[in-house]
Amino acid sequence: MPKTSDLPYRPCVGIMLVNTDGDVFVGQRLDNKVEAWQMPQGGIDPGEDPRAAAMRELGEETGIVPELVDIIAQSKDEYFYDLPDELVGKVWGGKFRGQRQIWYLARFGGSDDAVNIQTADPEFRAWKWTQPETLPDLIVPFKRKLYRDLLKEFGHLI
Repeated sequence: MPKTSDLPYRPCVGIMLVNTDGDVFVGQRLDNKVEAWQMPQGGIDPGEDPRAAAMRELGEETGIVPELVDIIAQSKDEYFYDLPDELVGKVWGGKFRGQRQIWYLARFGGSDDAVNIQTADPEFRAWKWTQPETLPDLIVPFKRKLYRDLLKEFGHLI
């Protein structure tokens, strides 16, 4: 088994989806025993455009159709996070040390009944809109800095 520091980062996208009230969508993960909430995110398929990957992931995780979403901004740089040591060999087949992510800020133009987390391959057990400043408190500890940094970058646009 290679050292964690020798492993690459998984290419990924994330979406900070905000509603007309300025609240942010978060989902409660199905695969976590603690009350872990997160914004939609997922891997970029080989050769896939990151923006297209973001819209695909949003649909796969929330059931929201692209016609109800306007992308407002893309992160200036990629964001990186490392998995805790105890998770490195357990997720993504042990191939990655963490993720490198391109984030998008997007405005949701639909109503709550357009959200359906009971998708073909569900990732969330529950969802809600939350105030942006609460995001770092809802996420697992190893992603808190990333969420704080996203709020610094996108906060003025929400």
